[in-house]
Amino acid sequence: MSTFFSASQDEKNAFKNHLDKQIAEFGDFKYAHLILNKKDFMETLITSSYPSQWIDIYKERNYQCIDPVVLSALQRVSPFPWDESTPINPRLKPSDIFSHAKNYNITTGYTFVLHDHDHNLAMLTLTLNDSKSIDIEGQIHPNKARLQMLLANVHERFATRLQETARNNRDNSSEEKAPLTTRENEVLYWASMGKTYQEIAIILDVKVRTVKFHIGNIVKKMGVTNAKHAIRLGAEWQLVKPITR
Repeated sequence: MSTFFSASQDEKNAFKNHLDKQIAEFGDFKYAHLILNKKDFMETLITSSYPSQWIDIYKERNYQCIDPVVLSALQRVSPFPWDESTPINPRLKPSDIFSHAKNYNITTGYTFVLHDHDHNLAMLTLTLNDSKSIDIEGQIHPNKARLQMLLANVHERFATRLQETARNNRDNSSEEKAPLTTRENEVLYWASMGKTYQEIAIILDVKVRTVKFHIGNIVKKMGVTNAKHAIRLGAEWQLVKPITR
């Protein structure tokens, strides 16, 4: 499973510093790098040099769910230019995002796209710092192939680093965290297979409140905040033992 959305703040800061340096080599651009879980749009990681106020608005309003650039990128594999007046995808309804973004001098951009094996969409969008210049496509074109490769490289680099952290946490967890009981393993296994609490209760022949009780214990033992996070880390740390029936 993907580890992008459980990255620590230090890991996010290191990733942004790396991106800042890489993008600077191509010119005077502002950028927005977005990783989105295509199965759950609420799982989104944004790394950007855009004004922080705009990023806060974007996150608070969950604009990734209606952003025409994001929705278009979901249907594409090649990079594409856009601006506030361009109907990127004729099937999409007009959005007020561009009118809000215009307040932060974000009116035209060029977006590179990557779809990974974990069902994530990664996007790298470049905009010009000089709002008077509109020829972003002309400035991007000479380096288009290099920028597409940059997106692939930074995505793999970030994923590899997070996986190494997850492995280290898994190794440490064997000594620092109490092991799961047989019943807790069964509950977490079936939860990771997509079963609901009601379905797990039927499979294990217990009451739903018993399933919730075990989930609560699992969350405490793993030091996470919810069952969804426990399921993800259980897979990453290889804590869940397969069950044969």
